[in-house]
Amino acid sequence: MRWALIGASRIASSYMMDAMRAQGGSILSVLSSDAGRGEDYAREHGIDRSYTDLGTLLEDDSVNAVYISTTNEKHHAQALAAIAAGKHVLCEKPLAMTLDEACEMVRAARDKGVVFATNHHLRNAGSHLAIRELIRSGRIGQVLSARVFHAVSLPEALRGWRINDAAAGGGVIPDITVHDADTVRFHLGEDPLDVVAKAGASGLGQGVEDSVMSVWSMPSGVMVESHESFTHPFAGTGIEFHGTRGSIFARNVMTQEPVGEVTLVDAAGTHAVPFETHNLYEYALGLFRGAVAGKGAPSADGVDGIKSLAVALAVREAAQSGRAVAVDYGGY
Repeated sequence: MRWALIGASRIASSYMMDAMRAQGGSILSVLSSDAGRGEDYAREHGIDRSYTDLGTLLEDDSVNAVYISTTNEKHHAQALAAIAAGKHVLCEKPLAMTLDEACEMVRAARDKGVVFATNHHLRNAGSHLAIRELIRSGRIGQVLSARVFHAVSLPEALRGWRINDAAAGGGVIPDITVHDADTVRFHLGEDPLDVVAKAGASGLGQGVEDSVMSVWSMPSGVMVESHESFTHPFAGTGIEFHGTRGSIFARNVMTQEPVGEVTLVDAAGTHAVPFETHNLYEYALGLFRGAVAGKGAPSADGVDGIKSLAVALAVREAAQSGRAVAVDYGGY
């Protein structure tokens, strides 16, 4: 894979570049709206070229894939441009600001015949792969309910637009709820029908929510409770699934690192569940590379991105309106 980075971002430098190179890929260029910052970023990370103009970057025929990690309101136009140029696209979540935009991105990639994927990292973790296998193999019987607790303290370096700029897609719902929606869908293999929610703002930022709690109804009858926040320094994270034959308790697994503990409790007692501790992003990029080669699918494709966005949008509408909201998946 020969990559261009659309966005000189922290996630690219902290996780994605190493994962791309670990998969045998090379990073040829980076786009930044600030020429000086782009040049410094390229120099620091061993990237040959930096650009401020997306069209110029996309004219490079040696690039066959792009990774988009700009602020959320830019994803739609940048992805459409990359797709039109024939590049495979891995896009950060949420795919776009609206459901219509996300659907347009997926349709454009399908029509062009390029791979389009959403960078939902949690489903690539060994812990979550183990949880999914426990559920699918029937170890906890019929699933009755699930609980996600993903309330954290947003690091100072990551605040900025996430807590102050609604127009850029800020707020805890597009930042974290969208991940939890994808993770629950991954485990249960079904999509929420409707949601109720309450959101709040503590004063951490301006103009966006920094905490939200919601309850989702699933087609099978499973009830899901979800809590996301930017303001909880000591809460820890995790996910639970409770069934007729057992319960799964996973702690500190809602993270970018291959850490945490998974425990199964059933009639026979309490059992520690082993899982692989591979790098989440290397795993995801291996599947992306395979998809480009015509072997399999990315871990989270564009439709997964549409559906996680749809749940997040419904949670926000439910919180703002004070009523139950049916989730609109745009026909997917």
